[in-house]
Amino acid sequence: MTESRTHSVRAGGRTVRIKRPDKVLFPDDGITKADLADYYRAIAPHMLPHLRGRPLMLERHPDGIDGPRFMQKNTPDNYPDWIRRVEVAKADGTVNHTVCDTTATLLYLVDQACITFHRWQSRVGRLERPDRLVFDLDPTGDDFEPVRRAARQLGDLLDELELPSVLMTTGSRGLHVIVPLAGDTDFDRTRAFAQEVAETLARRDPDRLTTAARKQARGNRLYLDVQRNGYAQTAVTPYSVRARPGAPVATPIGWEQLEDPELAPGRWTVADALEQARSDPWGDALGRRRAVGPAGRRLAALR
Repeated sequence: MTESRTHSVRAGGRTVRIKRPDKVLFPDDGITKADLADYYRAIAPHMLPHLRGRPLMLERHPDGIDGPRFMQKNTPDNYPDWIRRVEVAKADGTVNHTVCDTTATLLYLVDQACITFHRWQSRVGRLERPDRLVFDLDPTGDDFEPVRRAARQLGDLLDELELPSVLMTTGSRGLHVIVPLAGDTDFDRTRAFAQEVAETLARRDPDRLTTAARKQARGNRLYLDVQRNGYAQTAVTPYSVRARPGAPVATPIGWEQLEDPELAPGRWTVADALEQARSDPWGDALGRRRAVGPAGRRLAALR
């Protein structure tokens, strides 16, 4: 790991200075802020397409992953003018979310001890129209086999609905199944559709799957979580580092990798996520966007 006392990174015509580069953010692993910046600079070409134009919630750990966590929505006034912002209405005013369109912005946010990037499912200019649908497969324990099984079941159902989908490890406990959307419906309708899909799947396997939001009602069943599809809700961005020992990374995978016996939510870390990214596991799948309306009619016929 790096031992430099200063760390300046050149990115897109800007020089971003990483202050306190030797600050250890992952104590068990010796990973410093400079190491984190080096990872994000390397992964930026693969990560930025998933960040551009989307409001962010930033998960900051100024004292490392064992210290306090700050979930930052509003962009501080002292951020440079070249950091893009988008003003979003809320109940009692507005929030100026940070938008990360460039490698320089990504590295500046790392300097602010942002470890994990959480993004909206919609983009600036069409904030009310999500272009992603996210199913979070959340197990009750650390056994990964229920997650693997649920992903297969959900993938089969989405195929029946003629909806393309991709998989991502979360770096935490489960998997995300992501559906690219045409952006033809608002958040309320999109989340309602996701809920209907989840309920349909749970009825097919009620002993193993549930849509119960209350933990007490789930028992040992895997939770099909669709709450990330609401307005202003966020999901972890592909290739984000998670604030957990080992520095696991939320990593896109191909459906065929679901059969890999070594697959686990934390399978990839800052040490090897770039190699997985270079394999382009999603290909052009996110470009095959579909409308919710026709899929909803197919689902109604199934139900």
